[in-house]
Amino acid sequence: MFSPEGPRLRELAVQALSSVEHGYDLLAPKFDHTPFRTPDSVLDATVSALRRTGPYGSGLDLCCGTGAGVDVLRQVCGESVTGVDFSAGMLEVARERSRPRGLPVSWVRADARALPFAPAFDLVVSFGAFGHFLPRELPGLFAQVHSVLRPGGQFVFPVVAPPRPGSVAYGMLLGFDAVMRVRNAVWRPPFVMYYRAVRFGDLWRELSRAGFEVRFGPLPEFGWRGDGSPKVRLVFATRGLS
Repeated sequence: MFSPEGPRLRELAVQALSSVEHGYDLLAPKFDHTPFRTPDSVLDATVSALRRTGPYGSGLDLCCGTGAGVDVLRQVCGESVTGVDFSAGMLEVARERSRPRGLPVSWVRADARALPFAPAFDLVVSFGAFGHFLPRELPGLFAQVHSVLRPGGQFVFPVVAPPRPGSVAYGMLLGFDAVMRVRNAVWRPPFVMYYRAVRFGDLWRELSRAGFEVRFGPLPEFGWRGDGSPKVRLVFATRGLS
C-alpha cells in the first residue's frame, strides 16, 4: 500500500491520534509516497479536460496539500496560481517541490471554510479533500468557493465512482470509515477523514444550493462501468454571471 519511502506504521499511528491539521503537518514530508495523494493519471486527465474548456486566467487549488493540483493549474491558467491549505507542513513541502518554471505560485495558509480572498479567481480545483469535511459542512464550504470566484468562474474536481457493494474495495472503505468513527468517539481531537461520508448526490445538491450551475463530464481515460456510467467524472460547478 505504501512505497518504501512512505510513512511507517508508528508514524501513521501518531498522525492518526493527532488533529487533522497536526496530523498532516507530520505526514507532509512523506505524503507524496502514500496512496492518499491523487494519482498522476487523474491529474493528467483533468489537465486535458480543462484545456478543452479553457483557457483560464487565475486559479486556486483548494486544500492544496503538497501542490499536485497547483501543477494542474499552472498548465491551464495564464495569469496567476494560488494554493491554499491549513497545514503549514503541507505548504512547506509544496513550496520546496514547486517547479521553478511557469507561473509563480502564491501559497496561503488558511481554512477552506473561511477563505481570505475576494472574488478574484476564474478556476478553483480540489483533489481528494472532501473526506475531511462532514456533510453538514458542505454548504459553508461551497459558499466560500462561490464567494471567491468571479462571475462565470468554475469550481472543478474529479469524482471516482464508488466500488460495488460486496467488493473487496467496498469492504476496505467501509472498514476504514468504521475505524475512524470509533477513533473519533473515544479520542480527542477528532481526525475527520471519511471515504464514504460525502456522496455524489450530496455534492450535486449542495453545489446547486450554493448557487452553482452543475454539470459533469466523463474522464474517458478511465473507462466505463457495466451500467454505462463513467468510472471517473469531472464535476463542473459554474458561478452565474449575475
